[in-house]
Amino acid sequence: MEKGEISRIGKRYSLKIILEAVGLAESGIPRQEIRERFGLGTTTLSEWLRLYGSEEYHRNKRKVYSKTEKRAVVNAVNNGLSVREAQVAYGLKCSRIVRDWIRQSEAEKFDLCEVVEPMAKNNKKEQEPEDVSALRRELELAKLKIEALNTLIDVAEDQLKIDIRKKSGARRSSK
Repeated sequence: MEKGEISRIGKRYSLKIILEAVGLAESGIPRQEIRERFGLGTTTLSEWLRLYGSEEYHRNKRKVYSKTEKRAVVNAVNNGLSVREAQVAYGLKCSRIVRDWIRQSEAEKFDLCEVVEPMAKNNKKEQEPEDVSALRRELELAKLKIEALNTLIDVAEDQLKIDIRKKSGARRSSK
């Protein structure tokens, strides 16, 4: 391999081509268009930008915030910090980001709240015995637990990319 070339899964790209692709990306041309033009894989251009991108590119690159970081900012605002103070304290570019996160947080809280219908009516004719109403409450709690566990399994399967639930018709393992 000659000096100034990079080998990547059997393909060779000269430093001139790499710098041209990086320059196009920094100038604002969509990455998909650049990948098609040079026949690049999905991560190749990102890797080139990471390695050969200008300092200005790295300075202005959009930062991705985790949910934990977003919650910390929202909690700070909820505990008395102004939106502007939170922006400055956490080094965010604009206060609109903080307001968006607050709205998202409120929407999540709203989604988690569920309206529960009264279990027993005030009608004396239709009142249930105390043990029946206790069983109904336990049944509702059990349903909520099952739903929470199913959600937990779905998230684990999605994040870990493995099947956790038993498939129908699966055979027992022989020990």
